[in-house]
Amino acid sequence: MPRGRRGAPHVRIGTASWTDRSLLESGRWYPPDVKSPEERLRYYASHFDFVEVDSTYYTADFASQAQSWVERTPPGFVFDVKAFRAFTLHQTPHKMLPRAVREELGEPPEGKRNWYYRDLPEPLRDDLWATFEASLRPLADGGKLGAIILQLAPWAVPSPETRRHIQDCADRLDAYRVAVEFRNKSWFNERTWHRTLSFLRENGLAYVIVDEPQGFPSSVPLLWEVTDPRLAVVRLHGRNAETWAKKGLKSASERFNYKYSRDELREFVEPVRAVGRQAEDVHVTFNNNYEDYPQVNAKQFAGLLEKAIREAA
Repeated sequence: MPRGRRGAPHVRIGTASWTDRSLLESGRWYPPDVKSPEERLRYYASHFDFVEVDSTYYTADFASQAQSWVERTPPGFVFDVKAFRAFTLHQTPHKMLPRAVREELGEPPEGKRNWYYRDLPEPLRDDLWATFEASLRPLADGGKLGAIILQLAPWAVPSPETRRHIQDCADRLDAYRVAVEFRNKSWFNERTWHRTLSFLRENGLAYVIVDEPQGFPSSVPLLWEVTDPRLAVVRLHGRNAETWAKKGLKSASERFNYKYSRDELREFVEPVRAVGRQAEDVHVTFNNNYEDYPQVNAKQFAGLLEKAIREAA
């Protein structure tokens, strides 16, 4: 992969969205004359060389959108893609499944609103994966596919069944780089953390390093570990403990209502540099998606990292 425009060689810094509603409604960051989806992505790509796509969590069929993303971004730009929610063991509303899968399944039984991966017969699982991989092709063929992010459901706990599922996902995505984000603290207690990291290493999977509020069942500690020498992924969710698990929020972006201070961003500089000495590529994603917070913080962090590299040279 090419060098990023910001920061150290092999370190890409970006955000987890370029179209978040709160960002657009804030009226900040995008100039007033940048209004269309095409203009927004082109403008974003003039500032960053990397972005994470969240919309792929909600649909497995996004080939046409992926083709437009390729066309609207310059050479060297890279997209990380979140895996479709059924693959990460989340509940999946009937309407979010591809039409062919919906028709084969039929309507959910009375009282059942969501499907889970375990509900799908093997042939339909294959069809769902085929749709997802076909959607990845424009990005892969255009040289703009970074990593597939498997952000596991909070109720996915360490078990032989969950490990088999992750291995199956890795096998199905063998042609791509895959990173796993855990969202249950039981993967990283005193007895399990070493096995968790060893499992990733053995299966050629990147560990997603996270910064997030602590003290919740979904909280994973900040561990600067590299499990795949090809790639390290850092996702920064903010530190708003008040909204992290709060019910009844008006929008998902309120959960991430947190802007990192410069002092907090400085905490990440040396660990990111250290990770960069262990992995060929590092993707740093600001997922504090509230208004323009991630774009501002990503710019600030890129400047801090670049300054540290110059001073060390």
